[in-house]
Amino acid sequence: MLERDAAPGIHRVENANVNWYIVEADDGLTLVDAGVPRSWSSLHEALAELGRSPADVRALVLTHAHFDHVGFAERARTELGVPVWVNEGDVPLARKPLQYTHERARSRYLLTRPRALPIVAGLALARAFWPPPVRELRRFTAGGALEVPGSPRVVGTPGHTVGHCALHFPDRDAVLAGDAIVTLDPYTAKRGPRVVARAATADSERALESLGALAETGAGTVLTGHGEVWRGGVEEAVRQARAAGVD
Repeated sequence: MLERDAAPGIHRVENANVNWYIVEADDGLTLVDAGVPRSWSSLHEALAELGRSPADVRALVLTHAHFDHVGFAERARTELGVPVWVNEGDVPLARKPLQYTHERARSRYLLTRPRALPIVAGLALARAFWPPPVRELRRFTAGGALEVPGSPRVVGTPGHTVGHCALHFPDRDAVLAGDAIVTLDPYTAKRGPRVVARAATADSERALESLGALAETGAGTVLTGHGEVWRGGVEEAVRQARAAGVD
């Protein structure tokens, strides 16, 4: 599913309740996150709908390297010849996407949150749990602008993963938050701004602290890794996420 202009010149694509984004700029396209393996076909469909070519893609930036966000990253690197960027803290995870730290067992949520079962089943059908590892990466750190089309400012938001980052586009009044804040938690099926459940969060205390860095962007639009676009301002999204706590 393609949602054009979720923010100005930033398009949301959703597969199996996982979001990834196409950022348009004068010097080409930047992909942010890589969905699930089956998102590869959605990439080509979305580009065609936007009147763009795979040759226009100049970079792929990962907000983090969980299995459901690196799906076609290696294929984009090898078949499109684009560099894949990731925060240096998530390099080991990008190479082994399923070996991530989390505070509670996923099975606990599947047994006690039956509403989440269709979401997890959808991830399995989309082959989200079997992404190819990313074999070559370019590293970045938080702070300053990333030299890719759109020139996003990198905001460190660790907690969901060790090296999680958000991407702030001040000129578009938008922040791509990755899974630092979501509007749908895949492990509980709860909606509204929140931190992802402990089943997929490495350090929930740090994740809650990182919400402050998101709030400091002052962005009007929050583009998340799961769930609908939030257009009520990042400060309100952060307020609601803090009030919700972490499951």
